[in-house]
Amino acid sequence: MDFMDTIIEHLEKFNRLLESTHFDLIFGAIINLLLIAVLFKAVDMMGEKLKNHIINKDGSSQLTQFVPILDKILKFLIVFFIVASFLQSHGYSVSSLITGFGITGLAVGFAANATISNIFGTLAIFSDKAYKIGDYIIANGVEGTVEDVNIRSTKIRTLDNFLYIVPNSSVATGNICNISRAKKRRIVEVFTLTYDTSDEMLERAIKIVEEILGSNKDIHSDYVVFLDTLADSSINIKCIAYAKTKSYNELMKIKSGVILEVVKRFRAEGLDFAFPSTSVYVEKSGN
Repeated sequence: MDFMDTIIEHLEKFNRLLESTHFDLIFGAIINLLLIAVLFKAVDMMGEKLKNHIINKDGSSQLTQFVPILDKILKFLIVFFIVASFLQSHGYSVSSLITGFGITGLAVGFAANATISNIFGTLAIFSDKAYKIGDYIIANGVEGTVEDVNIRSTKIRTLDNFLYIVPNSSVATGNICNISRAKKRRIVEVFTLTYDTSDEMLERAIKIVEEILGSNKDIHSDYVVFLDTLADSSINIKCIAYAKTKSYNELMKIKSGVILEVVKRFRAEGLDFAFPSTSVYVEKSGN
C-alpha cells in the first residue's frame, strides 16, 4: 500500500505541475516549436518534390526559382498562425498583432508593388514559355540574345554588346517576338544591274542567282528569283530565300556567302552592277 500511495502522490504532484501557469506556458511553447519544426520539414520536402516535378515535366529549371519564395511564404504563415493561436489560448490579445500586421502588410504591399508585378510577369513568361536563355528576341523595344531570366528581370545582350536589364512586368505586358522560334530565316537581297545589260544577260543573271541558291546546302529549296523593278539607275533582280538556321549569326554568314558568290559569278560573266547615277542629255540647237 505504501508503494501505491507513493505513485498516487507523485501523479497528484505532476497534475498540479501541469496546472501551473508557467509550466503550461513552457510546455505549450515547446510543443508549438516542435510543431513548427515538423511543418517546416514538411514544407521543405514538398518544395523538393515540386522542384523535381517541374524539372521532369518541363525539362527546365526556370520555374523552380519560385519554389524558395513559396517556401518562405508558407513558413511565415505557419509561424504567424501558430504563435497567434498560442498567445490567444493563453489569454493574450492578438488583435493588436493582427492589426499591426495588416498595417505593415499594407505598407509593404505599396512598397513591393513593383516587385510583385515583376513576379507575376515572370510567371506569365515562364507559363507561356515565351523565351529561354540563349534565345534571340525583341521585347519591350530591345533586340538581342537572352542572357538571364530571373524573378525580377530579363537580361538581353544586344548586337552592340550592350546589356539591357528589362523588368519582367513590362516584358509580359508587351509584345514579345522570339526570333529563335522561327523554323527558318528569310534572306531578301536585291542585285542591281546597269540599264545597258542585254535581255539575254538579264536572263543569265537570274539563272546564276538560282544556281547559287540551288547548290547551297544551307538554303531551303523554296527560293524565288525574279526581275523586280526598273529603278531610276538600275534594273533590279530580287531574290527571296530561306536559310536552314535559327541563329542570327549563322544567317548572316549564309547571306554573306550567297552575296559573295553572286558578285564573283556576275563579274566573271561580265555583268555590271549599277550605282546611283544621273544622265545628262544636251540638246544640240540647229544653226
